[in-house]
Amino acid sequence: MTDRPSVRIVIADDHTIFRDGLRRLLEAEPELQVVGEAADGLEAVTQTRELHPDVLLLDLAMPKMPGMDAMRELSSNGHGLDTKIIILTAAVERIQIVQALQYGARGVVMKEAATQLLMKAIRTVMAGEYWVGREAVGDIVDFMRNSSSGDKSQKNYGLTRRELDILTTIVAGLSNKEIARRFALSEDTVKHHLTNIFDKVGVNSRLELALFAINNRLTEPSSSS
Repeated sequence: MTDRPSVRIVIADDHTIFRDGLRRLLEAEPELQVVGEAADGLEAVTQTRELHPDVLLLDLAMPKMPGMDAMRELSSNGHGLDTKIIILTAAVERIQIVQALQYGARGVVMKEAATQLLMKAIRTVMAGEYWVGREAVGDIVDFMRNSSSGDKSQKNYGLTRRELDILTTIVAGLSNKEIARRFALSEDTVKHHLTNIFDKVGVNSRLELALFAINNRLTEPSSSS
């Protein structure tokens, strides 16, 4: 039966056993078809350009070319833009999620996640939404588009020096307790600052706040202390 077209997938991971197991799991789903495999970042770029898969499942830590560089290569040359990239990784920092989304990733799934979550992530990105962690995030597209277009004359969006400092720690992925310790504040005070920051820039989650900060250059993500 050909009523339902297959979702064509390339798996890019340097562990053969992991790729083999993942292929079997994916192909147990009638609408999913693995059309290629890559053992390093260069091969992932080549396979994506040659096979034009619907989805590229991409590990970040790979030989020859890291996953982030592979995404940058695909997006900068205009190739693979129709391919929806899902980062499939054992460990990822918040700043890497932000960078991955900026380079065109549509989803981030941890390798330890249950199989159902990966399947749900694939279906979510195929439906045009984004998947980060354990949930769909439908408004990141608008968020990134809005924050990168036009001149922003209100550079700091009314944020105080303390709020900008806290914003930097949010991009770095610190928890409220860690932020409180760093600035010698109570956790309640940190929560109060965060509420004010969310209101001023118009976001609803830490991930959106990190995206907003990076795209509007409100903080420099390069260093973490």
